Order: sequence, then C-alpha cells, then structure tokens
Amino acid sequence: MFSALPTARQDHAAHAGQGVLDAEHPDTIETRLWLEEHEWLYGLLRSEDNVSPTFRFPDLISACVSLVFLHDDAASRIFDFLGMQLVLRSPLTPRRRESMWRQQYELLLAVQRSPSNRHPNPKFQLDQLTTACVALCRQFGGADALVLRQARLNMADRAARCRLPRPA
Repeated sequence: MFSALPTARQDHAAHAGQGVLDAEHPDTIETRLWLEEHEWLYGLLRSEDNVSPTFRFPDLISACVSLVFLHDDAASRIFDFLGMQLVLRSPLTPRRRESMWRQQYELLLAVQRSPSNRHPNPKFQLDQLTTACVALCRQFGGADALVLRQARLNMADRAARCRLPRPA
C-alpha cells in the first residue's frame, strides 16, 4: 500500500480500473474495494480468528478471489453479481485503496479482458471485479473461516513458488 499520496498517474490508473504495482511490494497490485466489502474485510482483519499469522488486506482480498475461482463458473458468478447487484449501487459509492497479490490479480485481469466484458456488454473495472469476489465470498457459509483458511493456502503456495533451489 502507498503510505504517501499517490501520483496523479497512479491514482488515475487505479480509478480507471487498471492495477498499479504497489510501491512497497512488487508482487502486489493496487486495487480499490467498495466500502461495504472493505468494512467486512476490515472486521475479518481485526477478528480474534485472524492470528498466527495475522493476515493483511492483500492476503484477505486474494483469498476471496481464489475462493471464487475454485468454481468452474467463476466468471459467470462475478458477472451475475455485477449485473444484478453491484450495478444497482450508486456509482459514487466510496472505495478504499488496497492491494492484492499478483497471482489473483492475473485471474481478475483475464476476466476483465474476456468477451463478457467487451462491447456490447458493459465494461467493468478492476475495483468492481475485486469487490464482486469479496461480496460473493461473504455469501458463503462460514465465510470468515473459509477466507482465513484460503489465505493460509495462498501463503503456502507463494512460499513454495518463491523458494530458491538449493545448491548441490
């Protein structure tokens, strides 16, 4: 996350729905999250269940994206939510700037570039796709525990992929 004010280019890119590399960590991408979903994740962040380790927003958002993409019809679920629920919210709804891990961003980027997001269909941006994943996760039974478990799985997967080969 940015600790200083973003540059105009970074802020514009985030508003336009394009992921921006996070200044503090090159493996995270900046996104925005609509307020309702941000508040739910903030509650999970502060939850007594979020311990050893304490997962932060990039982990929690990425866990939500991963959980949605466990389903074969992830893109359909996302566009159904966007077309039936998010589109009814005010477009002026506040958003909070957060980050997600690159691997989950790539999943959302593929959805953003899909035919379902091209003319004649409406064009949804990264913040809307991210928000949809968090909102869909909220609907799962035992959502808090599922998100925290998936955050652990994602962390273990990142650690396994990033491990350098040992010299022989």
